[in-house]
Amino acid sequence: MAIRKRGNSYWIDFMFNRTRHRKRSPDNSHKGAKAYELLIRNRLARGEPLTEPKSIERQTFKDLALQWLNIYVKTNNKPSEYKIRQYILSSTLIPYFKNKYIDEISLYNIERFKAFLLQEKKLSAKSVNNYIGILRCCLKFAVEMDIIDNLPKIKTLKVPPQKYDFLTPQEIETLLAYAQGMWHDMILLAVRTGLRFGELIGLKWEDINFREATLLVTRNIVRGIEGSPKNNKTRIIPLSDKVLDMLKKRNKISPYIFHDGNSKPLVYNTCLKRLQKISKKAGLRSIGWHTLRHSFASHLAEQKNSIIAIKELLGHTDVKTTMRYAHVNLPSLQQAIASLEPKKEKIVTILSQQRDTKTELSSQQPQIIKFPKKYV
Repeated sequence: MAIRKRGNSYWIDFMFNRTRHRKRSPDNSHKGAKAYELLIRNRLARGEPLTEPKSIERQTFKDLALQWLNIYVKTNNKPSEYKIRQYILSSTLIPYFKNKYIDEISLYNIERFKAFLLQEKKLSAKSVNNYIGILRCCLKFAVEMDIIDNLPKIKTLKVPPQKYDFLTPQEIETLLAYAQGMWHDMILLAVRTGLRFGELIGLKWEDINFREATLLVTRNIVRGIEGSPKNNKTRIIPLSDKVLDMLKKRNKISPYIFHDGNSKPLVYNTCLKRLQKISKKAGLRSIGWHTLRHSFASHLAEQKNSIIAIKELLGHTDVKTTMRYAHVNLPSLQQAIASLEPKKEKIVTILSQQRDTKTELSSQQPQIIKFPKKYV
């Protein structure tokens, strides 16, 4: 088939003298593509050169990546996401591909780059896929800008299932017993609301409705940059009596509920070290702040709460993400297996009442009665 539609564009694609000719039609319609194909075939038949210069000159990966970063990412992504992509480009992608032209980046070059990340950078498969994802976005931007015709086939690495850790209710009580002051309050709020760390440190007093006993999640702080919550999804979380009492007792000397003492937001590394210090003192394994969020979701699932309700409380856009948090614990699995075993009938032996004579007593035999299942 000489005419193909790829995305929203019409292309001509045919063989002539063992050479493949694949070009985007300047008239983006099926009829226009047929006319364009006929024009190209006539030129080839007459031996005329295809003198259609490219409207855009060849660009290096560095030039393209900076255009993508400053034109697309800066406009469409959050400042924190822009910062992450900028770091990955400047630290790894641009130094690796350097001044290589975009149209020279092939599947082979990409596979070598993946090997470089695994062997030289010692990155995990998940991190490699993140880097490859940014590379793919750059190349896709080049296709949309008509700098290259096709996007090279990019294969991601297989990533083993992520292991999630969560605390039992007893471990949570132990952790709270060894935490004091602001750290106790932060831990309590985290395990009773499931807030992300950035949402926790970005929480302000104006977000608390004491009359309705609710919390409104409207902001998230990532790498020191304050923005909207993940997926731009605000949500309301009901507060328990214990959490509400804790908040009422805290001093309102800063717009932020938890701050560094100078009314400024807390920093992740400082909070992580303090949480690990408390967990070690409590005789628990080393945990992170996301462990508390995961504990919140796991305990809700264990209590057989609606997965949709858990999804809304966590602020997920896809219920599949929530399902990864909602673990089924071992006792639940054991109970499920036990339900497959047939139920044993209860056998009740009734002895006749003792008669006056020994003969009647000796001749009396035990009677076995099997009750119907609905009465057992």
